[in-house]
Amino acid sequence: MYSLAQSVRVKGSAGEPIPHPFKGLSKLEVEFRRGELSIVAAAAGTGKSLLAVNLAVQSNVPTIYWSADSNAATQVTRATAILTGDDIRTIKKALRDDQFGPYEAALAKRWWLRFSYNARPTPADMERDLEAYREVFGIYPHLCVADNLSDLDGGDVRDADSYTFGLEGMCEYLNEMGRETGAHVMAMHHVIGEYADGLKPIPQSGLKGKVSRVPSLVLTMYKEIDGMEGRVLNVSPVKNREGFEDSSGETFASFDFDRRTMRFTDVEQGDEFE
Repeated sequence: MYSLAQSVRVKGSAGEPIPHPFKGLSKLEVEFRRGELSIVAAAAGTGKSLLAVNLAVQSNVPTIYWSADSNAATQVTRATAILTGDDIRTIKKALRDDQFGPYEAALAKRWWLRFSYNARPTPADMERDLEAYREVFGIYPHLCVADNLSDLDGGDVRDADSYTFGLEGMCEYLNEMGRETGAHVMAMHHVIGEYADGLKPIPQSGLKGKVSRVPSLVLTMYKEIDGMEGRVLNVSPVKNREGFEDSSGETFASFDFDRRTMRFTDVEQGDEFE
């Protein structure tokens, strides 16, 4: 046990925010704090994985990304587009044609961002990856991304009750991971059927499996499409222990999403994140 004075000395990195490029979220008092768990929930295809990879690439902190939901080609082309600003179609063609050499220098700048493409990682797999990361770099990651929560192997699922129990148990495991390693742990997650089209604000109650008890921060996302290839992504802090929250999902930061470069642009500021 520790006194309050002793707690100051033993807190370590817990509570330190990692840098992020999302200015609109900063205005809503959203921070991704080390030692804590966050969940980003949205309908399939809305852009939650794109938010995660933008954070992983642009924060430029030591990172492990468990990419159970996307393969290596997808993540390489997305990250390259974010870093260089080049059209992702050009990048995909270069990758297919074995002409990727000009892009390798850009990717080398993120040498401590590491991906695992295990489609069904278990806690044992994740712990092995964390220890391997520490062995190589001498530290644990500052950011861990689990994409997504439903793809993590938390054990046997027999019915709806065991599915929900398994999700909550996995959240508790990821929360403990954050506390033990000092990382901010972010997990992507799905929403219930009422919000499956991704076209309206998603409240805290809209998360699949009702897993919002454990994380310190829960963000939900929905999209607005203008019919001309344009897309705005709205991100709502529906739970936030350290700042503003609106559990209805009706308060949000808005970002233009550039399908060409995979980058987010703050709608209010009008400044592209570099």
